[in-house]
This record gives sequence, C-alpha cells and structure tokens, in this order.
Amino acid sequence: MQLRYVRFRAMGCPCEIRFFHRDDAEADRLADICLTEIRRLETKYSRYLPGSVTNRINDAAGRDPVMVDQETSALLDYAQTCFDQSEGLFDITSGVLRHLWHDRLIDTPPLSEFQKWLAVVGWQKVHRTATSIALPLVGMEIDFGGVVKEYAADATLELLSQEGIRDCLVNLGGDIAVLGRLANGQPWEVGITHPELPGQVIACIQVGSGAITTSGGYERFISIGDKKFSHLINPVTGIPADNLQSVTVVAPKAIIAGSICTISMLHKEAEALDFLNGTNLPFLSVDKQGKCHGSLQGE
Repeated sequence: MQLRYVRFRAMGCPCEIRFFHRDDAEADRLADICLTEIRRLETKYSRYLPGSVTNRINDAAGRDPVMVDQETSALLDYAQTCFDQSEGLFDITSGVLRHLWHDRLIDTPPLSEFQKWLAVVGWQKVHRTATSIALPLVGMEIDFGGVVKEYAADATLELLSQEGIRDCLVNLGGDIAVLGRLANGQPWEVGITHPELPGQVIACIQVGSGAITTSGGYERFISIGDKKFSHLINPVTGIPADNLQSVTVVAPKAIIAGSICTISMLHKEAEALDFLNGTNLPFLSVDKQGKCHGSLQGE
C-alpha cells in the first residue's frame, strides 16, 4: 500500500487528499471522483460564481421565492440550527457585512454604514418552506461560506468510504475529515497553527475517524492603522470578533466542528468556554493572553 497525495486548490484555499491504495490507475480514478464532487459543490454554492444557487437566491432578494433542492434545503436547515443554538451569532445572512469591513478602510466605519448594512442582516427575517427560500429585503444575501467547505470535506470522505477506502484524510483549507489510521497503525496527526507565531504549531493533535477544524482571526483579517480586525463579524453588532485568538474542535463531522468553532469565536471569552465545554467535544482554545484551554492535548 502506498500513501497517495492529491494536492489542488478549491474554494479559494490550498487543499489536499491523502489515501492508501495499491493501484495507480484506480487511485487516479478515485482522485477524479473526489475532485469532481468538490468542484460540484463549489460551483453550486460559491457566491463568486454567477450561476450558483447562492447567487440565484441573492439576486431574487426583495422579489420572489427561489425553489431549492433537497441538498440546499438540508444546508439551510443546518443554518437554522446553528442560528438557534448560537442565539443569533451564527447567521448566514451576515456576509453583507464584508461591505462594512474591507481592506480599503483607513478608519473604522461610520455609524451610518453600520445602520445601512445591519438593516439587511437577520436570518429570522428569511421566509422558508421545505422547497423554497425568500429574502424579503433588497440587498439581503445569504452566504454558505461558513458551512459548505466543511460539508464538502465530509462529502468527499464519504465518497472515499463508499469506494472501499478505509484510511484517508481530506483537508480543504484546514477543514479536515479523517477515516482510519496511518500505515503504522497510529491516528492521523494534525498540527494546529500558533496564532501568535506564524509558521509554527501550538499543538499536534492525533485524530481518529472524525473531523478537526480550527477558526481564528490570525490568518484572515483587515488592518486599520496598527490594529487588526478579524474576518469573523458579530451579526448583531456589526463588530469583528475580538475575544479568543483561535478555537480548534474535534467532532464526528467537519460541518459540526466548523460551526462550533465559529460560534465560539463570536462569543465573549467566558461564554465561549462555557459553550465549548457544554458541547462535550474535545477542543483547544487560545485566549488573548496566549493561554490554552480545553481537553485537547498535543506536543
């Protein structure tokens, strides 16, 4: 058995799939199946692609409902669950706040801009049935960016499993789903980026079957003067998150781990730790003083 590496870019990120296989031709076929599925989901849900489901929904804002298929309806159901569990902090309509916080700023946005963009944020305003969705306000948008990469990692792992692969790792821009073990019988090992020391890891976590994701403001941010502002923005206040530096969660599915990370990052520190502890999932969080919290241990 040889470990096959498939490296590519998708969803704006460097990605990698690793799996064990004896036959090169069959390994190539499996790689093609995986890439096809990932490209399908990117084409379907990316807000950067004009024909995507996301843009069809957004383009109809303030007008008519848009019919959606079962897969999209299930993702919207999950978004509803996250919104409820986070008390409104995980909100897939908050993507419009990128217009409020962008890399052309030379000062914090004025109050009038906050009022303008917050007026079109709010999942509770969305009208849904099992087969349709309507955004009631012109300028309102949804963005699947907070769930679709993790969903794609889970879907790709499931494809490999259905093809008989028992040991594999899918890494889509740091959202990682794993199955089985390495050839030496050890679990897969994942390095967690140190939020204060670029290029270094703060822990190496061993993961059996399941998923591990990390969220933090240290890689994606905007700078205004000498201050950095996270890409994660509170949908109620319009203010970028400034609590924990990073959160890593291990869960049965990447989509679950990813949403828990995001919700935690948007909470204030004490509330975030209470929320994380309440999930009963392994986690590692790094607070603003650089102190680690959680049950995950690494070297």
